[in-house]
Formats: sequence, C-alpha cells, structure tokens
Amino acid sequence: MGPTGRRGFLKHGLVAAGGLGLGWVAWSKLARKGNVPQFHHLLGPLAPVKDQTTGLPLLKLPKGFRYHSFSWAGSEMNDGYPVPGACDGMGVVNDEDGVVTLVRNHELRGSSGPIGDPGKAWDITGGGTTTLRFDTRNERLLDSRVSLNGTLNNCAGGVTPWGTWLSCEEAPFTPDLAHHGLESRQSRWKLENARKSHGYVFEVHPDGETNPAPIVAMGQFYHEATAIDPRDGIVYMTEDRSPVAGFYRYLPDVPGELQAGGKLQMLRVEGQKDLVGAVALNPPMATGWVDIERPQEGHTPGSHDGAGVVAQGIANGGTAFVSLEGCIYHEEAIYFTSKSGGGAGAGQVFRLDIASNTITLIFEATERNGFSGPDNIIVSPRGSLVICEDRLGLFTDGQMLAGLDQNGSLFAFCQSNPELRGDFGGYDLRKTAVRSEWAGACFSADGQWMFVNLYSPGISLAITGPWQEGLI
Repeated sequence: MGPTGRRGFLKHGLVAAGGLGLGWVAWSKLARKGNVPQFHHLLGPLAPVKDQTTGLPLLKLPKGFRYHSFSWAGSEMNDGYPVPGACDGMGVVNDEDGVVTLVRNHELRGSSGPIGDPGKAWDITGGGTTTLRFDTRNERLLDSRVSLNGTLNNCAGGVTPWGTWLSCEEAPFTPDLAHHGLESRQSRWKLENARKSHGYVFEVHPDGETNPAPIVAMGQFYHEATAIDPRDGIVYMTEDRSPVAGFYRYLPDVPGELQAGGKLQMLRVEGQKDLVGAVALNPPMATGWVDIERPQEGHTPGSHDGAGVVAQGIANGGTAFVSLEGCIYHEEAIYFTSKSGGGAGAGQVFRLDIASNTITLIFEATERNGFSGPDNIIVSPRGSLVICEDRLGLFTDGQMLAGLDQNGSLFAFCQSNPELRGDFGGYDLRKTAVRSEWAGACFSADGQWMFVNLYSPGISLAITGPWQEGLI
C-alpha cells in the first residue's frame, strides 16, 4: 500500500486490529468500586473436544465449539521451509471473501541461521514471522510461508490499520558492544555470530519482506506488543523487561509512514514512581509523557540498568512497570498487561484513556498458582477482553484462554486439555497441554473465528462455535 492509502486510514478507520464490541462503562464502574472479578464459566463448563484436523483432544471448550489445528512446528510450508516453533504474537492483516491472512511471530533465538531464505534475511539469527492464509468457508489452510527472517526473539507486535504487521524483537543486542557483556538472559542465546543490531520493530507486509529494515526511531529495547490509534497513527508499545520496564508511544512524523521518523516517549503516571506492586482498583490516575532523547541506545553492556531506553525514561520522570506484555486499542483507550505485576506478582491489566490522559488498573491476578501471567490480549467482536495466560506458578492443569466481560467477571473460554497424553510428531503432548502458554489470539472480520497459538511446540488453531450465546 502506498503513502496515500496508508494516510487514508485516519479517515476510514481500523481494519482487523481490535473489536467491534460494546463500551466498557459498566465494568469501569465496578472496578472503581473495588470489586475484584471472579472466575466463572460464562458459556458453560469446559469439556475435551477433538481437533477436526488430527482427532486429538487438544482443547477443552464449551458445548458447541469446535476447532482445527494447522501449521504445526516442523511440518513443511508452501515455500519448502519447515514451520518454525515458538509461535507467539499473531494478527489478522487481511480478510477477504472468507480467506483470512494472518502474520505470526516466532520467538526464536541463536545465530545458527535464519528460518527462511538467507538472501532475504536481516541477520543470521533465528527469529521471524510466517504468513498464513486460512479459508474459513472450507475450513482449511491454503498457504503458509516465511515473511520475515533473520530477526531475534520476535515476541508480539500488532496489526496496523493499513494492513501490515509490526513484529517486535524482545532483544536489545549490539554486536559491537557485546564484548562489554550481556544481560543474564541474553548470555544463553548463542549470539556469537550475529552481525547486526537487534531489539527493534520491523514492519511486515503479508507477502513477505525481501529487504527487511528495522524502524530505528521506535527504539531499541525489549519490545513486546504494539497498538495504533487509528485516528492519529500514534503507536503505543509495551516492554517485556524485569525488574523495570516502560510503556511507550511513538509519534510518527508522517502518520502511516513509520520509517519516516518520529518521536519516542515514555509514560509518566503523576505521583507514581512505579506501578509494579499492589495498585488499588481506584479512580483513574493522571498521566503525561517524557521524551526519550536517544532511542537507538538500548543495549546496556554488562548491566541490567545501564543507559538504555528505559533508564533514560525513568531519569526523565517516567513511571516504571514490570514485564509488560499484550497491548490493544479499543474505543479511544489502550489496554495492556503486566505479566508479573501486582501484590502477588501474578499479573495486572491496565486501561489507558487517551482522551482524558488517565490510567486505571482494571484487573489484578491474586495468586501465581491460579490464573496468572496475563500476556497477549484482544478485544472480541462482542466486547470482552480476551486474555492469553502464560502461567507463573504450578503447572498442574492446562493453561487458559480467559475473558473479562463487561460486568466485571473473569470467565473461562478455552483450556489446553490437561488429560492429553502421548506423542505426536515427536512432541510430548502432555508437556504441551500443561506447560504451553497461549499467544496471538485474534478474530476474523465477521467475528465467527478465533485464531490463536499454542506456543509450544508451535501450533495454530482456528476455533468457531455459538459465539452469539456469550460475550467472547
């Protein structure tokens, strides 16, 4: 899409990036009263349902729902390359005549080679994206291929209103600085042969990138997810970093043309040095923004709190969060998650009201061994906030796809089946069923299909059923 089309999104609105849902007024009122949502079964009890592709009872779902698994890690794609594993963030970038086009992240590390054509790779690192085309009328995968490769630790991202995908590297790494030292988690990534810098946002077109280039002005840090306000083109971004992370926005010089440059800023919550621990479900807190003068200086050699982007923001008065994950725009607000924030360190969900410049905590998980680790999020076409669980505590049962409805209730929609046993394609299904996190939930334009990933070993699923009976 050319510049005219990209800029035109400001007039014509959002495409497949959020939901068509109702307002959240009732739920906001409950939150301000201090009512903590309780877990229940809005659509009925969950029971094992067999996958219509493999016959395996991979999932537990409410009565009437069914699904297809597709694009398993290790199987062959249409371009001849094997499907990469570690399937993470994903979004619908096009939906036409029942054919849904998805771009899916792969959170892979190491520098032993790219997942696709080396001639079209940014570096020799193993992360990237694949593009999938699923026919909802005939309920089958039509096409799959590598669309970005040679990147690093591609975690989440977000759909743009003009029909591309922003893929985020959760890995600020600069080869020329590596001899000064790496943060502890990076030291295990086997990056000795990496030739280029990482920790950036890449824009991915559905047909693939032949000459990928990072959007340097959007910063070099532990990028997680993005969400774009379709009215002005501002990009909001989370950072998955511990013990200190920031929430950011990118103000492009030309809306819709992110590579043309812009300004990076970090969120400041008035009177709050950090929102890492317990935060009351209270009236909204006022917010502002502080500038990041050197967005390209994100690598902090030999230190966890060096002169990186987050340190710059905090020095200028920004507010610290921890392990920020999912991020979505909906009705003039940004919803985002902290995987391990809160009094129990089990996770939080915040709502940033753009018009009033306020932020409110709308959910806090109360224990790490229950529903915890809220990760990728999406607003469903029927108005609920759908949360992918990446559990932090004991792995005794399957992880959840949960919803927060507009009455303030946390409800179960889908669970990886904890009774699953055996081996399939060389994968231990028990390990997948209990330990694998959910990621990349998104909906078709008509709201009849949910697409989502099981991170390990790397499986995508298309779920459909009697949505009209509930809010999800």
